[in-house]
Amino acid sequence: MAQSTTVNTKKEASYLVSLTIIGVLFFIFGFVTWLNGSLMPFLQTACELTTFQASLVTLAFYIAYFLMSLPASFLLKKTGYKNGIFLGLIVMAIGALMFIPAAYSRQFLVFLSGLFLLGSGLALLQTATNPFLTIIGPRESAAKRIAIMGICNKFAGFISPLVLTALVMHGMERFKDSNLVLLSLDQKNILLNEFATRLVGPYTAMAVILVGFAFLIKYSPLPNEISGIDDDEHESLVGFIKQIPAALKIPHLALGVATLFVYVGVEVMAGDSLTQFGRNLKLDYAPRLTSYTMAFMVIGYILGIILIPKYLKQSKALVISAVLGVLFALGATLSSTTDNQIFTTLFGWLNNLPGFNIPLIPNAVFFITLLGFANAMMWPALWPLALDGVGKYTKVASALLVMGIAGGAIIPPSYAKLGQSFGFQHALWIMVPIYLFIFYYAVAGHKIRR
Repeated sequence: MAQSTTVNTKKEASYLVSLTIIGVLFFIFGFVTWLNGSLMPFLQTACELTTFQASLVTLAFYIAYFLMSLPASFLLKKTGYKNGIFLGLIVMAIGALMFIPAAYSRQFLVFLSGLFLLGSGLALLQTATNPFLTIIGPRESAAKRIAIMGICNKFAGFISPLVLTALVMHGMERFKDSNLVLLSLDQKNILLNEFATRLVGPYTAMAVILVGFAFLIKYSPLPNEISGIDDDEHESLVGFIKQIPAALKIPHLALGVATLFVYVGVEVMAGDSLTQFGRNLKLDYAPRLTSYTMAFMVIGYILGIILIPKYLKQSKALVISAVLGVLFALGATLSSTTDNQIFTTLFGWLNNLPGFNIPLIPNAVFFITLLGFANAMMWPALWPLALDGVGKYTKVASALLVMGIAGGAIIPPSYAKLGQSFGFQHALWIMVPIYLFIFYYAVAGHKIRR
């Protein structure tokens, strides 16, 4: 009896250590991913870009998930999970270091190359960690575990725009278009070169931290293999890819991939593209708006941990999230871009507290930040619903779901292009049918098995 208790204690300790390491990884995911919202207005100024060109930041970052997820899944078969995470962190560090020559040359394509490498490393990390979270414990509580990781992710997402803004976006009066047009070409280039090099310090520090954590992972007790997934270590990449058609014949998985694709698109719109909307409205605090969205996402994750699965099933959580998404998207498209009465009524009192000085954001912008709350439980609910019952196709299915993150590469630039043509608030309409599709999957799509 005492021996059994000791074994269980050791297993629980190992489980907690592994979960803590994964939590730190999700913090890194969030910190790197949600820098993009602040990075877009920065690069728009530094590299003299249009709004659509600046939105290619999300294209370069998220398309890496589509291109690298299958190779990442195959690599995990050969290296194991822990070694795959180590390699992913090293690739991310190389991507961060790419920002040094990019900043000194002020070449947007070099920035995009660095972002692609950051996204590639994250694709490997995501492919390794999400199935781990789904399988490590009871499947009915998978959404709760992913929600805990989501808090780590979105808390980092709340911090990272504030950190980057504080480090690189100070003294912006000098870099406004109205001031730049008064300078000669040489004077303007000198000023913008100085502005661009502000990124060197933060991204060098990021690279050092990523390398350090990579070696901590390598020598950590995190298991290199995960029980519960059928593997054939002799399988070739071609053979692995050949499993895709069979996996996509599983209806709820195919629909799940499509749902995750559009969900990530609107999540990135509510986070990163919000800064473009704010810049279009000439809000000085636009680069910090992503933090508002992340704050509401953290609130949503905390509620998810409390409610799922004890009071609320994963599928029901997705239904509620989709309904809220439709309502908030309509609110963003129809409400005022100048009046801030809703936000002032709900949160204006915070400015009466010592140390608080938060901008009072317009109603339309506030509804977009509320989408963070609506989106919070979608990712943790979608994964277990889509992976339910896929058996030997778990790794391929996980790769396909990670490929679905490419929605963040396609939908936000499409929004930016529509915004330039029809107005950035009118272009928000594209979110409404997306949330209706998510609602369909939550109600019926995930139940289809034939």
